[in-house]
Amino acid sequence: MGLSSEDEKSVRQAIIDAELKTSGEIRVHIEENCRVDVLDRAAYVFEKLKMHKTKFRNGALFYLSMNDHKFAVIGDAGINAVVEDNFWEEVRDKLAVYFANGQFADGLVHGIKLTGERLKRYFPYPDDDINELPDDISYEKFPKTD
Repeated sequence: MGLSSEDEKSVRQAIIDAELKTSGEIRVHIEENCRVDVLDRAAYVFEKLKMHKTKFRNGALFYLSMNDHKFAVIGDAGINAVVEDNFWEEVRDKLAVYFANGQFADGLVHGIKLTGERLKRYFPYPDDDINELPDDISYEKFPKTD
């Protein structure tokens, strides 16, 4: 399950690069299966990863269920209050093109870059920025919600 170590490095670097432009926090979580609504599962994982604990409520989660070919991109309240209503759908649609071709790492990198650029507009990178969330891909196992 998951990405190759080389792909993981690319995705992690994309997170680091994006977060050098914004105070926003980006995480990627990958699971084998998602037997419930993917947005519900992503919201559950978002909470379990404590992504709602950032100072400006500006965390974004890329959730991917490899075996089921399901994914979601969601943001916290601070982001959702300022971005366009269709922002997450735009990101999702761009990812879908990559994912349909099995290019999971490339899709994640592209989506992370796009999200970082957009977050920069609303949450610029301050000189005293603190990295509030880990940059590594999460494979942590959380209880199933089904």
